[in-house]
Amino acid sequence: MTNTARHTTAIILAAGLGTRMKSRLPKALHRLGNRPMITHLIETAREVFDDVVVVVGPDMPELEKVVLPYRTVVQTDRLGTAHATNMAKDLFGAGDIAVLYADNPLITAETMRRLADARQSGASLALLGMRPVNPGRYGRIVEEQGRVSRIVEFKDATEDERQITLCNAGVMCAGANDFRRWLAAVGNNNAQGEYYLTDVVAMAATQGRVQCVEAPESELAGVNSRSELAQAEATLQARLRAAAMEAGVTLVSPETTFLSTDTILEADVVVEPNVFFGPGVTVRSGALIRAFSHLEGCTVGEGAMIGPYARLRPGTVCAADTHVGNFVELKNVDLGRGAKANHLTYLGDASVGAETNVGAGTVTCNYDGYFKHRTIIGERNFIGSDSILVAPVTIGDDALIAAGSTITEDVPAEGLAFGRARQIVKPGRGLEIKQTLKAKKEQG
Repeated sequence: MTNTARHTTAIILAAGLGTRMKSRLPKALHRLGNRPMITHLIETAREVFDDVVVVVGPDMPELEKVVLPYRTVVQTDRLGTAHATNMAKDLFGAGDIAVLYADNPLITAETMRRLADARQSGASLALLGMRPVNPGRYGRIVEEQGRVSRIVEFKDATEDERQITLCNAGVMCAGANDFRRWLAAVGNNNAQGEYYLTDVVAMAATQGRVQCVEAPESELAGVNSRSELAQAEATLQARLRAAAMEAGVTLVSPETTFLSTDTILEADVVVEPNVFFGPGVTVRSGALIRAFSHLEGCTVGEGAMIGPYARLRPGTVCAADTHVGNFVELKNVDLGRGAKANHLTYLGDASVGAETNVGAGTVTCNYDGYFKHRTIIGERNFIGSDSILVAPVTIGDDALIAAGSTITEDVPAEGLAFGRARQIVKPGRGLEIKQTLKAKKEQG
């Protein structure tokens, strides 16, 4: 939270349906970096402002749940941004009010602080502006004699006004009492018949100085379509990758590494190309994440090697110096220090002790169609290739499971377990069968 003389409240407008998104999901709940847009904005706002209030639309229980514990008010009739802000007027309190938009999720805390500081430095109203490469249909910030005088929406702008390159980002900050007074005076005499929050700028300009704080388009561009959501994702990923590399992480091909907002990569982690990090991943120092791996809800210990083509699912903890190789999937697994599962293996709901080697094709059968069961594998075991471990089952330390075994009973420490059918060999029968089949094929 910023150190300011006045109490500050952020009002976040999030009632939009996202018509252009063509989705039944409220626009504010579409995800960036595996987190809802509204969550990004709230977390940043809490670094700067004392309180947060969210204006939601009717019948948005999912959104109200996501923004908890912050207060919400409902805009039943969507009659414009001034109308939405006015819905929260009883929660303004004293001090300053900043109005933010849920579809501007990438504004940085530094830009928010600059906005708040501009207001507290004497501006009657401070607003954010940008100079986009393609101004398009953004509202234009009109200046007269070097001072902001008003904002004109694109639909209502003249041809000369549409040539202005300084565009409105919608975000503004002013005193709570001023906002109440201005909102009461906003009308809807415009092309859309809506109550525009931008109309308060002209009112503020007649009473004092309106200051525009410019910020990059990458922070302020709105998200109103799937295409714009993808552009925002690219912007966020670029930030996350840059932060990771600044912290000492090697991304061999940064543009092919996809991170979640909460991904933790410690110094000296190396990430090869085409790796996806879902929510809740921590990778400790010195680990190597090899190409085409997918990690979610897991922890990777120091010096571990994961992949290529590995999948770590939620609940998995790979201790230091573990190896998880190609086409290995772990779900809710504790893999002990130095343990290895290098090829073509599924381990689910299992504990694997230190220094154990799990052979190719091993499967823990953890699900009986109704319940999940756990497999306990001790330390320094050798689990032979193509072993089927039917849970619940426990294998003691220093045991050996013969390749191709199906294990349905516990194996004691230091034991050797076979669980396969006896091999039968019939000399000459192989050639006889092959010749018979060949003759049938030739006969058509």
